[in-house]
Amino acid sequence: MDLKANCGIWGTMFGVPCIVADNFLKLATGEQIKVLLYILRASGRTVSTEEIVANTGVDARQAEEAVLFWQQANVLSADSSTAVPKSVMSAPAQQPVQTQPIQQNTVSVEETLLVNSSPLPRRKENLRPSEISDIMKTSPEIAELFKAAEGTLGHINNTMQNSLIWMTNYLGLKAEVILMLLVYCVKIEKTNVAYIEKIAMTWSEKDINSIDAAQDEIERLTSSNDYVGGIMKLFELKCRPTSKQLEIIEDWRKADYSRDLIHYAYEKSIENTNKVSFAYINKVLMSWSENGYKTSDDVKRAESDYRKRKKSGSENDSFDADKYNFVINNF
Repeated sequence: MDLKANCGIWGTMFGVPCIVADNFLKLATGEQIKVLLYILRASGRTVSTEEIVANTGVDARQAEEAVLFWQQANVLSADSSTAVPKSVMSAPAQQPVQTQPIQQNTVSVEETLLVNSSPLPRRKENLRPSEISDIMKTSPEIAELFKAAEGTLGHINNTMQNSLIWMTNYLGLKAEVILMLLVYCVKIEKTNVAYIEKIAMTWSEKDINSIDAAQDEIERLTSSNDYVGGIMKLFELKCRPTSKQLEIIEDWRKADYSRDLIHYAYEKSIENTNKVSFAYINKVLMSWSENGYKTSDDVKRAESDYRKRKKSGSENDSFDADKYNFVINNF
């Protein structure tokens, strides 16, 4: 498909730093790009979080995290009167900058969902094949890593070679840890470079840099993935949950809610909202848990008991009616 720019709209333009297109199109999220474009369009004046939200459609939390992302990448400078990106920033600096990738939000459960406030090691260099060849001649460790990686991934292209060098030299990950990461990504069928790098950055930040630590993390990720897959099947979801939904699902996993209790809460959501509402289901589950109900049978018995007592009018001082209001969908 051939594409052609509409030159008729080029009468009014604003600049975007080349470093954004060169280094961040794959690293930044859609929300982060939208926030940056709006701020660049408003160059020369201060804009607030509320203004960004109103004009980009991202929520306030995403807007503030996006601002932090671009500040740490040295693309934006903070307003000197503002300590946090609540009221946002001045125009980006004009001089060339050295960029540093930031751990970012993602919709995958495998990745950290909060933006880390400290910058990560710098973005990998785009080394030419001849430069990579020279590195392999002087670094047997890199040469062995490439050979092992090919055994896991098959042929590795220049992009992957650059990535492996970056993981070794700048993230500081050991070769055996990198290989365990590659094996894990092959297992879950997610072998694109950007995805592998995101997990590698998270591991570097968490100091996951030994075989035992990597094995523990892989087991945790596998368990988390399996749990999400189970919830998707339980809710008959065709699309992978959003990042916010993944946060809620992770809370369910940590709370150790039983599958049948979650499914019963799901049925309540369908009955009362005509949709799969994660917020509704989460509220129901928390209410049931607070009142000591661990299974759907516990809830059903409480529902039945409440209705019988209410019908017979036999409520007494030992019966706390308020405790059971939640079971009749009083949300």
